[in-house]
Amino acid sequence: MDLSCFKAYDLRGRVPDQLNPILAEKIGRAYVEITGAKKVIVGYDIRLSSPEIAEALSSGLMAAGADVFDIGLCGTEQVYFATSHYQMDGGIMVTASHNPKDHNGMKMVGPESRPISSDNGLNDIRDRVLEPFFDAAEQGKYETLEVMSAYVDHLLGYIDAGSLKPMTIVCNAGNGGAGLVIDELEQHLPFDFIKVHHEADGHFPNGVPNPILPENRSATADAVLQNGAAMGIAWDGDYDRCFFFDETGRFIEGYYIVGLLADQFLRKTGGGKVIHDPRLTWNTLDLVEAAGGEAIESKTGHAFIKQRMRDEDAVYGGEMSAHHYFRDFAYCDSGMIPWLLVAERLCQSGQTLSSLIDARIEAYPASGEINRTISDPPKVIAAIEAKYGVGAKSVSHVDGLSVEFDNWRFNLRMSNTEPVVRLNVEARGDKALMEAKTEELLEEMKRLNV
Repeated sequence: MDLSCFKAYDLRGRVPDQLNPILAEKIGRAYVEITGAKKVIVGYDIRLSSPEIAEALSSGLMAAGADVFDIGLCGTEQVYFATSHYQMDGGIMVTASHNPKDHNGMKMVGPESRPISSDNGLNDIRDRVLEPFFDAAEQGKYETLEVMSAYVDHLLGYIDAGSLKPMTIVCNAGNGGAGLVIDELEQHLPFDFIKVHHEADGHFPNGVPNPILPENRSATADAVLQNGAAMGIAWDGDYDRCFFFDETGRFIEGYYIVGLLADQFLRKTGGGKVIHDPRLTWNTLDLVEAAGGEAIESKTGHAFIKQRMRDEDAVYGGEMSAHHYFRDFAYCDSGMIPWLLVAERLCQSGQTLSSLIDARIEAYPASGEINRTISDPPKVIAAIEAKYGVGAKSVSHVDGLSVEFDNWRFNLRMSNTEPVVRLNVEARGDKALMEAKTEELLEEMKRLNV
């Protein structure tokens, strides 16, 4: 049996050769046997194969003795929400997020929506799939569960609805599931939504919903300009990530949104801890300190950030990859809470999104993440450290290699899944220096890649 769909954090593979209903049923059985779960939330995304895979998964869960609570078509964060809100033993979301349309997958959590990944059960589930199964003495029950209303109420709890003012917002669901939530939220908000690629459609008529790809951004940017919108928002397929465009249609790097949200959250809480990834840091550190908070660095990746947030009881965590985590959301990531907070900030401050962001880009210009295919990533990273570490102010290995000087710094790290290294460079108020150092590092990597 091909089990290549099991990855480090979740399951993803091509349908039907790497993931299909037969395997999904076995995964359901194995999940119950490994975790001991008795009550499990199941949800699924807009992909054409998702209902069938979710049904087979549910059959396996029930055959192994677990009760299934089916929340239907949803986003990953609704599985997180339902699992913690209704105090279930676990939850499984059938989704392949922004992968090609012939793929599917699963994201699994345990009690309190704690992630299940390769180091705490996912590999055990994979290995158990290969063994014979026997039905439980007592089969689990099946029922549907309506979570949208409780979920929407929870989302609205993050903002002061009374401070909101009418404004135009472009929202691009990319034919994923986000549009269903926008339609619900719209009834409670004074905003005029311009809806782009709004209908959930697993055929992905406008391409796979992945706003990180530059070619997928123009639909949102153009609609912002055409409608004089205050901002644009775009989501990936299962809407656990959201991406922002300012009123000029400019795409905003996720790094600057982390700082904005940290500042916004700390204003509400009057302090607290904020978790961030090590790729780009100075802007976040600056804003968190100014707002009376404490910034804490964590290894990149949702399982690491969520665990660190629990350990520190952090109010908010953010990654430049557009994942944003919230203590009151079971320490999980949400693609809906961030834009509500940004919209609230625009209403309360009277400022434009570009004016909030421009000052931060000027203070800490950044390269954005640059990927390069390298034949021997560890060798290249070691050589870069040997060259740049000598005169550095600090060298860190929290996640890859971070090297800091007085007025510029960089992070170079390997991909977990491909022979690629990812470079991020930032400077203090000197865009020319940032660009020069970025070019210098890329040239050095090219020279070493032989």
